[in-house]
Amino acid sequence: MAGEKPTAALFVRIPHAQARALDRLAFESGRPKQAVVSDLLSRAIGRPAGRRVTIETVPEQGTVVGRHSFRPFEPDVLTLEEVAELLAVDPGAVAALAREGELPGRQIGDAWRFARTAVLAWLAHATVSAPPSGALPTPAHGEE
Repeated sequence: MAGEKPTAALFVRIPHAQARALDRLAFESGRPKQAVVSDLLSRAIGRPAGRRVTIETVPEQGTVVGRHSFRPFEPDVLTLEEVAELLAVDPGAVAALAREGELPGRQIGDAWRFARTAVLAWLAHATVSAPPSGALPTPAHGEE
């Protein structure tokens, strides 16, 4: 047929729980398993190295619908480049903050390593500078 991409056969063995999850996902989405697997693979292949897609399953207790999620694997320890990507900044800025002790991290030899939770906690609790004096509007007479 015109416009169809060439395909190849694939045979893999996966755990029973994941096979059932794939069956349910295909059924619930109304798509063939081939389309579901192709979609998941295209998402996983496009990710940076070290990032994986995991399938979370829940032990069956009768019929369970919609209990599966697809999440990227997030490592607990990050490199300088991964922290820069997480914070959407230049790696040089991350290195400078780490050297100054502003950003929590450890230098091991020439390499920096950061705990994901520490970086996110640092980001969430960063202090906000107060505006310069006189920048706040003063209440009009009788508005106090």
